[in-house]
Amino acid sequence: MRYAGLLVIWLLCSLSANAQKGIEDGSRFGHGEDSVRCIQHIALYKTYLQKNDFAQAYSPWKSVFTEAPWASPNIYTDGTQILRALIADSDNETKEEDYLTELMNIHDQHIQYLDSLNTLTHTPVTPGFVLGMKIHDYVMFSGTDINIDKAYRKEQEAIGMEKEKSTYYMLEDLMDLSLQKLKTNAGHIEQFIQDYLKASRYIRFRLESTINDPQKQHLWSITKDYIDTRFIESRCVTCEDLQKLYAPKIEQHRTDLAYINLVLSTLRQLKCTGEEVYLTASEAAYTLTPTAGLAAECGRLCYQRGKIEESITYFDEAAMLAPNPADKAEYCYRAARVLYQDKQWKRAKQYALKSISLDKDEGKPYILIAQMYASNPNWCKEATLNQCTYFAVIDKLQKAQSVDTSTADEATQLINTYQKHIPTEKALAGLGLKKGNAVILGGWINETIILR
Repeated sequence: MRYAGLLVIWLLCSLSANAQKGIEDGSRFGHGEDSVRCIQHIALYKTYLQKNDFAQAYSPWKSVFTEAPWASPNIYTDGTQILRALIADSDNETKEEDYLTELMNIHDQHIQYLDSLNTLTHTPVTPGFVLGMKIHDYVMFSGTDINIDKAYRKEQEAIGMEKEKSTYYMLEDLMDLSLQKLKTNAGHIEQFIQDYLKASRYIRFRLESTINDPQKQHLWSITKDYIDTRFIESRCVTCEDLQKLYAPKIEQHRTDLAYINLVLSTLRQLKCTGEEVYLTASEAAYTLTPTAGLAAECGRLCYQRGKIEESITYFDEAAMLAPNPADKAEYCYRAARVLYQDKQWKRAKQYALKSISLDKDEGKPYILIAQMYASNPNWCKEATLNQCTYFAVIDKLQKAQSVDTSTADEATQLINTYQKHIPTEKALAGLGLKKGNAVILGGWINETIILR
């Protein structure tokens, strides 16, 4: 019996001598008495946590958190739950501040030991995710003492790390913080717009990727409504406001292609391409990097604003810069349409014929010429001869059908419409004409047709 007692004393002394905390020796739970105490404290705080007794759970949890920082990822999820509850239940301002500081430390330590902790779970997390959660807790519990600039910078950092994987509360916090900055600094407006567009882009990605998950779809739809509301609250959503904002800035940044492209992207996403600044930015981009696509876009925008000659100049440049005949033909066709809408029949026909010469398999220019003839068929004082123009109209439509099957349906419908305007045999006979005769259509039309 005496020997058994000595053995127990020896074991206890051995445990005490070999005791070491996990934080000290790099082990998961520590060694000796420290290891036993760590495991006991985990079980103890878990028991209190199940009862929602956060005050009692705090002390044993804090022991594990301090002595064995990588014992389990649950130390951090449980710790944040405990500290949030203690802050919410506290009526002591000093205590709340201390708890908040400790809550922030939980997130920092989580990131510090994240690589080791992730080896212990099937659902690892990223530093950006933890940082986003830290900022969310900071925003939720700081009250009026919040440092907006600091929180905003950290939120940007977290979202920059997570990108389209950003959580819904990270994107909501970004908009809240950005809006608060805007309210005290009008110069933040451009960045606020970019924050909104970024959040919208990531939410759109989430909505598309969760299309088969109604619950997640609902969550992300709520998030979308939330950030849209914040954007509307900013009162910088009208295209007129964006015109005022960006017009002077484009003049200041005419040689900064990156900035100009950012403005163009912003205006497109906010559906403000009808503003004059969109044309100004497009022209500036074209000056810096002349491409067929940019020239054509400038041509389209000029036409929308009634700047016909500028539009034609841009389409000419687009045709010149285009890499292949088919693209060149397309830009000539677009110029023809602009001139057609402006009732410059002769010039419109010239561009349409140029388009045909570049791409003989395209039916659209033939249809456009037919519509030109039908829109202005009168080339002399004789009504019956003017009606003969519709033979030329039908000739062009039939040509379109023969070279381009994709235009067949449209051409057929137009033929059925214009067939009714062809002069009768009696009317032609009154002029000494009959089927098979050739008639030269004068004026700008300048076509020879065969009566039939």
